[in-house]
Amino acid sequence: MRPHPKPQAFPLDMLAVNRASPEHLSRQLYHGLVAIIRDRTLAPGSELPSTRALAAELGLGRNTIVAAYDQLVTEGYLANRQGARPVIVDLPEGPRETPAQAAPMPLRTPSRRGEELLSQPYHHGRPGHVAFHPGMPDHESFPFGVWGRLVARRASHGGETLFGTYDVTGHPALKEAIAGYLFSARGVRCRPEQIVVTTGAQAAFDLLARLLLDPGDTVWMEEPGYYGAKAAFTVAGAKILPIPVDQERGWRFEHDPEKWEPVLGQRSCSNKESDAPEFSPRLIYVTPACQHPLGITMRMEERLRLLDIAETANAWVIEDDFDGEYRFQGRPVPAIQSMDRAGRVIYVGTFAKLLFPALRIGFMVLPPELAGRIVNALSTTGQFAPLLLQAALADFITEGHMSRHLKRMRRIYAQRRQLFREIVAERLRDEITLSPAEAGIQVVGYLKAGIDDIKVSQAAAKRAINVSPLSKYFQNTAPTQGLVLGYAACDAAQTREGVERLAAAIRETLG
Repeated sequence: MRPHPKPQAFPLDMLAVNRASPEHLSRQLYHGLVAIIRDRTLAPGSELPSTRALAAELGLGRNTIVAAYDQLVTEGYLANRQGARPVIVDLPEGPRETPAQAAPMPLRTPSRRGEELLSQPYHHGRPGHVAFHPGMPDHESFPFGVWGRLVARRASHGGETLFGTYDVTGHPALKEAIAGYLFSARGVRCRPEQIVVTTGAQAAFDLLARLLLDPGDTVWMEEPGYYGAKAAFTVAGAKILPIPVDQERGWRFEHDPEKWEPVLGQRSCSNKESDAPEFSPRLIYVTPACQHPLGITMRMEERLRLLDIAETANAWVIEDDFDGEYRFQGRPVPAIQSMDRAGRVIYVGTFAKLLFPALRIGFMVLPPELAGRIVNALSTTGQFAPLLLQAALADFITEGHMSRHLKRMRRIYAQRRQLFREIVAERLRDEITLSPAEAGIQVVGYLKAGIDDIKVSQAAAKRAINVSPLSKYFQNTAPTQGLVLGYAACDAAQTREGVERLAAAIRETLG
């Protein structure tokens, strides 16, 4: 048997309490006792004073001592004995604080996948910096009064189905509403069972990357293109090959591998078969309605070419319907999904631009075979949005609030777009040439030769102007210098002031 420790004087000086402190007296006592036990000021097996004795010594109420002792017993610092005083448990040594003069032991590094994940680019902006945040809608025009009433109504009468982890693929009423909206607005043909509600489009890309890609698989995606989607595919271990896109020639789908050589500049001079890159795609990612970031629209011949390549390669197609609703010349074009007869196209959308980004609700339309098993993946990843917000959004759509809001915002954004173009042409005509994009709530401004878009964006940020450098959207080819400029969140005064600050930022970079 372990010998009983010799009696030790109890260190009352370590249990000083401050009655003026906002921390409860029992918590102060608890922390003092923990220090005594962890530092082994009293040896394991030592008895603590009785609650009455310690209360008398410290001038505290006995209930205060009991509360501290009970917490220590619960956490395993003390062992309670029937009819006897509690004793200190013999705890393992555990981690010790590193001496000040000693170098701390380095932590284990993340996994390779973790390092890849930690290195991906992002752009969230800063509160109050709405000029000229790419893709930022106008929050002042959103009917938050209506939205608040819908959320409150659902919260008051939601029933148990809205307060659990049910319907992980999406609230049934919202899936019905999305299916109806997509058919009328975008020509998408689907049943509600094919719709999966996600926490934004980025969550959909992350989930699809894990579902559809193995390490080493090839993904074709636009260049310049959306770095958020590229990040999801890269972290999944995919190889990214670019689909060149520009204002004049549109999407250049080069199915012949030899035609990729000038673009990639990466083919090995070796004749070994193992050195040749794999050109056949497992997945193709496109933003055809409003190319991100250029804002152009994919022509019919390009759409048919894309579907033909996907059929030949037996590849999936992710159609990211970025800003497809905001088109200022003619009607919104139908989605590629409406032309798909083979079940290859996965349609991804979001309410971030239609309503507001912080809502964090997006969706994807899956082929029936994939949709039937998706609940398993969603249950593992936890990538499903709160049902309460989904129910309120279903009401917002079915009661006509979203269609009225969208109609109003198209008119407002068309006016702001025109004003923005006029002010930039007047004030920055020698520094920026705006692209003639016909869709989206952002526009690319090409910088004249010699202006660095990274430096401009940094100088603009110091002036509370939030722009995104165009070079950030190039990954495999030589970048074009420009700025991605969102105009939708700014009224006339904010636009004029913002352009003046942007002009000052450009002057700073030019010295």
